[in-house]
Amino acid sequence: MNFEKETVLITGASNGIGRGLALSYAEQGATVIMCDIDEERGRQLVGEIRKNGKEAFFFPCDVRSPENIVNVFQKIDEQIGTLTILINNAGVSTFTSMFELEVEDWENVINTNLRSAFLFSKHASIRWKENNIQGRIVNMASTRAFMSEPDSEGYAATKGGLVALTHAMAASLSQYGIRVNSISPGWIQTNNYDQLRNMDHTQHLSNRVGKVEDIAKACMYLTDMENDFVTGENIVVDGGMTRKMIYEH
Repeated sequence: MNFEKETVLITGASNGIGRGLALSYAEQGATVIMCDIDEERGRQLVGEIRKNGKEAFFFPCDVRSPENIVNVFQKIDEQIGTLTILINNAGVSTFTSMFELEVEDWENVINTNLRSAFLFSKHASIRWKENNIQGRIVNMASTRAFMSEPDSEGYAATKGGLVALTHAMAASLSQYGIRVNSISPGWIQTNNYDQLRNMDHTQHLSNRVGKVEDIAKACMYLTDMENDFVTGENIVVDGGMTRKMIYEH
């Protein structure tokens, strides 16, 4: 897989999985565009990538704001020119009893996790359609689209919505050569991995908790130009956790 001619836009790139994806794509030669509400960490990451001789850009963006999203694409048009890959990674999770969940809290999760993915995909696809670019989109869903803990209604709804949005957009955009897939991570530890307990690892059929690199590898598979037979798909990357039967003894 060669990404030296690719330009990838990653939302929610300042921390966690997004940060790891930015570093991984840069290491593989891609020009990386990052946007996030956390401007300080985002600009630090740009400096880290550029210090290694790679191209990187950061644009502050509150993905809940349609106006902010439009502004990001205008800056890309003016300063970079185009992109070829979009990773809709931005997301928040809140665990609140549905009896106490306010409409504003619900909308915050929906607009951050789900509406932003549609709007970023729409603006990217308009440009790809106009310029005959075979763009690729990856939506970051979750195993919580398929299983739940109590008090996670908003988060589960958005992640299930992302899986459905993925195959809907894949159908709508196929005539333009644009592919859309999603990834459902399970437990991905983004820091202090060495502090995990043995019982954390053995919950998985893989006998280990996931790492950001596991998600990066899946992203690169789905966004490789040569893997054009894969679209409308959701790949679960969870070490087999959702396939494991769990009994209480």
